[in-house]
Amino acid sequence: MAGSSGFLGRHLLARLRADGHAVDALVRRPPEAAEIQWDPYAHDAVARATDAVADHDVIVNLAGAPLVGNPHSKRWAEAVRHSRVTTTRVLAEAIVSSGTTPAFLAGNGISWYGDQGATELTESAGTVGGSLLTHVTREWQAATEPAAAAGSRVVVLRTAPVFDRTSPPLKQLRLLFSLGLGGPIGDGRQYFPVISLRDWIDGVVHLASSDVAGPANLCCPTTPTNAEFTKALAGLLHRPAFFRVPAPVIRVVAGPMAPEALGSLRAVPATLLDSGFAFSDPDVSAVLATALHR
Repeated sequence: MAGSSGFLGRHLLARLRADGHAVDALVRRPPEAAEIQWDPYAHDAVARATDAVADHDVIVNLAGAPLVGNPHSKRWAEAVRHSRVTTTRVLAEAIVSSGTTPAFLAGNGISWYGDQGATELTESAGTVGGSLLTHVTREWQAATEPAAAAGSRVVVLRTAPVFDRTSPPLKQLRLLFSLGLGGPIGDGRQYFPVISLRDWIDGVVHLASSDVAGPANLCCPTTPTNAEFTKALAGLLHRPAFFRVPAPVIRVVAGPMAPEALGSLRAVPATLLDSGFAFSDPDVSAVLATALHR
């Protein structure tokens, strides 16, 4: 697993090991027990990663620079893109070089679809638009292609914002709404896919052990609008939510990341549902109740 030190990686690693799986974490520092050192940015990165890939049944990549940063910074935007595309490409090419065909679970984002209004977006839907994260997710997914061409079962994890009280975005939103400063963004009618941390972990474990291949939307089955999300969070925190943020303000403040707040993605986790996965938190009220629970 690459990216095991991140928020999602830490929780997934703990779950897999608790379930009795032997997991080696790919780390850039000197390795400890059950760790393998790698450097995805070295000139011989693929050759080094090839040895790490060998003799493993599943390769998971969750590596990538944090999405929390200065949205107006070109350096930050390039780090977001380069870290995700490079690590995925190196692991995909290492699978090819190894002569083996482990399953490859490759991190990705729900932003792949772009703003498509109220259209229900299953995994068969296309990608539109030119927002920053939509561009990144296209390159990110394309980087998996060598592994798929070599015969590996590749699953692209199109992840919606994952909600837990200890991590963004809920960590910041909980404080804002608790102060009575929450409210809809823009007109509030845009669809905003979400998923609880426990459903994300259970979903990835399910995909790892199934025969599913291709993209998989990791979001709750009923996607809320921004207004519905706002109402649910304010209600659970017993606070008003009257401070509507106008769309022009978001465009100025968020810059290239504004489409993530103002765009509408009515995503549907058809792959998970069709493969028999049962969500613990199927709608926004359940997602937020679970996420806020201590």
